[in-house]
Amino acid sequence: MTALAVTRATVARVFRDRTALFFMVLLPVAIIVVIGVTVSGFDQFRVGLVPAVRSGPVAEELVTGIEAAPGMRTRTYETTADARTALRRAELDAVVVVPDGLDAAVRGGRTVTVPVLVEPSGSAGHAAVSSVSAVVAEHAARLQAARFATDETAGAFDHALALARGTERAASPIAVRAETVNGQSDYLPLGYSYSTPTMLVLFVFINALAGGAAIVQTRRTGVYARALAAPVSARTLVLGETIAYLLLSLLQSLLIVAVGALAFDVAWGDPLAAGVLVAVWALVGTGAGILAGAVFRTPEQVHAVGPTLGIGLGMLGGCMWPLALVPDWLRAAGHAVPHAWAVDAWTTLLSRNGDLAAILRDLGVLAGFATVLLVLASVLLRRRLTTASGT
Repeated sequence: MTALAVTRATVARVFRDRTALFFMVLLPVAIIVVIGVTVSGFDQFRVGLVPAVRSGPVAEELVTGIEAAPGMRTRTYETTADARTALRRAELDAVVVVPDGLDAAVRGGRTVTVPVLVEPSGSAGHAAVSSVSAVVAEHAARLQAARFATDETAGAFDHALALARGTERAASPIAVRAETVNGQSDYLPLGYSYSTPTMLVLFVFINALAGGAAIVQTRRTGVYARALAAPVSARTLVLGETIAYLLLSLLQSLLIVAVGALAFDVAWGDPLAAGVLVAVWALVGTGAGILAGAVFRTPEQVHAVGPTLGIGLGMLGGCMWPLALVPDWLRAAGHAVPHAWAVDAWTTLLSRNGDLAAILRDLGVLAGFATVLLVLASVLLRRRLTTASGT
């Protein structure tokens, strides 16, 4: 029996295990969706819109401009009272009430005030007012231009307004771009670009740990002992299991990457750097899984300790929240586990447009973790296999 034969047997056993496939495929995707939906939209203001009862083209254009404005998520309410209730429940940051008779007032040359409601204690609401004011000011500029043309030419207001819109579209607007020189973000992008890479780090490690139960079960049933009597060397068995766990970790990683890219439009950054990072992290997970199979005595111990340990290390390493938000001492403690270095590398790739050279330090640390885990796991598992009972 060769190492590849051991690998084939292990992989086939996993694919026949529906529970293992659930934790490898369905659960990570489900949690990615939940966390992605939860954290998406934090960079947008929630704005309620109350359209005018007697709405005309001018009022409709204002509503369309607010709905299309970047940085705002809008929701339409039939009455001001309903919008106020949502504002009090903190479902909205601000409410824009389009006044009745807006079209008639504009055509008559009268000044119109657009009320924007916010909670006095809500800082986000006051920031949302600035975004709404920018849209209203842009809309008012077109109306002022049309009003001026109407007064000067004694023409129709609607014709002048259409001319102002056409002139605005034809002109090249002056764009303002804010750029921070040498700026770096300590956070992953929000939404699915946050949940997908962090869940890749978390679940590849957890599933590898939980997979150690299969090694323990194989030891206890005497399969390894019979293989050694074939004779097959312990080195061959250890190598075969290591290759199998590495392939499974890579398969799960590639699945998450593909789902993130195709279903959730996640940009994984530099392809070479992302590929190397996925491979190194798969080695870390492989080492952890083989070590669990060598250390624990029963599958129940693995199932009880493995997921708990994996989640705890993931929390400490920044898979649940950015380490940039925690105190310095906790951030330093988090970097005692490999998860923090993996999340740091993904942050560099996704938030700072980094390449392979930018994450070499993180990759070096992860490679060190992988080496220690794989060497320790190989030594302990070979020792287990060469004992009299193999248990």
